[in-house]
Amino acid sequence: MANARTTSSAKLTVKGQITIPKTVRDAMRLGTGDRVTFRLRDDGVAEMAAGSVDLRDLHGKLRPRKKGVTLAGMDAAIRGGADQR
Repeated sequence: MANARTTSSAKLTVKGQITIPKTVRDAMRLGTGDRVTFRLRDDGVAEMAAGSVDLRDLHGKLRPRKKGVTLAGMDAAIRGGADQR
């Protein structure tokens, strides 16, 4: 494996499941409930990547930057609106 930092292994269960080694989970920043995708290359190598994020999962985690408005800024906006009429 080119540029491999560590080597880990896992045992396949009767149900076809494996436990992803902790070193791999940590490196990929995977947590409970996260999805992973697998891609089988033509040369027989399987690649695993962290799955895409459902935007609904981000609800409430991202906060917009609150931009403060000064009184001078409000006055300027009012004057600008009055000038356009």
